[in-house]
Formats: sequence, structure tokens, C-alpha cells
Amino acid sequence: MDSERRTPEWIPENADKSVFTTSVMSGVSLRKDATADETVSTRPRPKRRVLSDDELRAGVLAGDRTVLAQAITLVESNNPEHFERAQKLLTSVLPATGNSFRIGITGVPGAGKSSFIETFGTMLCDKKNKRVAVLAVDPSSSRTGGSVLGDKTRMENLSRRANAFIRPSPSGCVLGGVARKTRETMLLCEAAGFDVILIETVGVGQSEVAVRSMSDFFLLLQLAVQGDDLQGIKKGVIELADGILVNKCDGNLVEKSNLKRAELEGVLHFLSSATPDWQPFCRTCSALTGDGVEEAWDLLEKYRQTLTANGYWHKRRAQQNVEWFKSLIEREVVRRFFATEGVENAVAHYMKLVEAESISPAKAVSDILGVYLK
Repeated sequence: MDSERRTPEWIPENADKSVFTTSVMSGVSLRKDATADETVSTRPRPKRRVLSDDELRAGVLAGDRTVLAQAITLVESNNPEHFERAQKLLTSVLPATGNSFRIGITGVPGAGKSSFIETFGTMLCDKKNKRVAVLAVDPSSSRTGGSVLGDKTRMENLSRRANAFIRPSPSGCVLGGVARKTRETMLLCEAAGFDVILIETVGVGQSEVAVRSMSDFFLLLQLAVQGDDLQGIKKGVIELADGILVNKCDGNLVEKSNLKRAELEGVLHFLSSATPDWQPFCRTCSALTGDGVEEAWDLLEKYRQTLTANGYWHKRRAQQNVEWFKSLIEREVVRRFFATEGVENAVAHYMKLVEAESISPAKAVSDILGVYLK
């Protein structure tokens, strides 16, 4: 077997091949008797063919989930070479977007967001004959940048539905509970023909408001044992919610859940609604038993009918586009600034001065911008 070992092709250029410890060996037979197995190929698996722009567009518009996943990967890529292709793809499918019901779902960790989405999404697929796309945002580590991306595993039943699509994405340490390219991903799902798009946020509490700027309905999940009486009065994410569901209303938490619902209903009467002609509701539900889930969809449908009738549905969509435009400007300005020749070295220089307390951070920023933004 040693004679079949070979040096990998990807070793460093200046590495000494005679002492390089890593090697590649042929595949081993799967048979216990060590006899040759002709059904096992030892050849390397061929790489997946890169789809052309036209193939990506056609696949997305046809609702092909495999092609949709590849298109989302292209859009989420940080490779500068992929940026132009992604923007071209988004522009080509733009006429087919805007027909879905965008629902942002937030709540503190442990509120049962993934469990609720699986029960809610499965109900929409089976009983309402809807095509459901789930954009699950997973928190990224501030140290390593990695994410678990385990939400799809949690939604085992929903992932089996032919009319469902689940896409976990890392937050990339972006504040606001959403991923950097959630808006673009949402447009691709709309172009693929999905009726309902559920945006599951990271779940960081009252500061999680970015999803409000990209959703038609903002749903907040609460728990019966979450916080004290004063917690419900605090503003923040509660005053932005179009509806609140007290989840896990089952077992020995039914009484406490109803008390929490009554408390939050009282709070909502003191807060001005974020949506004209709509009074935010508070109900109980159980993602485990399914109680209250279908009733929640009926309220969401009523919400959509109300906003369509008063014209605010299209106004909110226009506001979403403006917010997207602003965020893209900020992102592009930062990208181009750091891509400017000399900025990287200047930042490194001033970082050392700040670390040594030779200059204040504010003065360092002012000096750098004064030189490179003339």
C-alpha cells in the first residue's frame, strides 16, 4: 500500500517533498475479507459543474431548489469575482419578486423559534398548500467566525416537504439578528415562487430590530417565565411587533402562559402600533401540540388584507427598499474605503498608536479619514 502513496498536489511551492509528512493513498476496499470490490471507485469525485448565468436564472425561476441553493451561495460569497455575477442574477429575476408574504420571527434564545417555524411551516405546506421558504440565521462566533448552522436539523419534518425550502446562513457578526445577505436571499426565494418566507433571526433580545426593515409582518415569540412584570413594559422590540405569541403553552405552563398573555395585552394598549389601522395582538400557542398555530395564520391573513386595503402594504415594501439602499451604501463605502491603497497600512499604524495610548481612537479615525477622504 505504501507504494501507492503519493504526494498531494497542493503542497507549498517551497516545501521539501522528501520530508513532507502528508500523503495521499488510494481508497480501501469496503469488504471485510479484504477482496477487491469493483463497485467502489478510488477515483476522485468530479467537481460539480458551475452553472452559467442563464442556467442559474432559469433554475431559480423554475423553482429548482438545488439551483436556488447554488444561487444563494453565489450571492452570499465574499469573493469579489462573484459580486458582478450575483448582481446580474438578482437584476434578471427582479420582475418575478415581491409576491410573497415576508414574516420575520424573533425572540430570545430558548423561545422555541425553530420548533414554532417547523410546526407553522408544516401546517402551511400541508393544510394551506403554500410554498414555504425558511431563512434561518445562525449566530457566528466573534472569535472564529464559524457557525453551527443546525436549524435545518431541528426542522426535520418541514425539511421533508416538497414545497418547503430551508436555508441556514451565518450572521457573520452582523448586528440586528439577520445575515448580511438576507435581503438578497429573500428575493431569490420569491423569484423561485415561494408564497411565504419565514425569517428566523438570531434572537438577541430588544436590540434585534433589523428584521423589521425587511419583513411585512414582525412576529415576537415570548415565554411565560421570561422576565418580570417590568420587562414587558420596556420598549424596544415589543413596540415594533405586529403580533406576539406566548409559546410553549402546554403542560404545566398553560396557566402561566395565559397570565403572560394578559400582561402583554395590557402593555400593547399603551404602545402605539408600528402599522396603521392595525392593533398588535397577543395570543398563546404551542409548537409542541400545534394549538394556536393555525389561528395565528388566520390573524396574519387578516393583517395582510387590512394593509392591502389601506395601501400601506406597498408603502412598507417601498420603505424596505429604501432601508436596503441605505444599508448597501454603508456597506459599499466601507468596502471601497478599505480597498483604497494605503488604508490598510495606515489603519495598522494607528492601531499600534491607539494600543500604546499615544493617541485617542477618535483622533486616529479623524486623521485617517482626513487623509484618504479628501
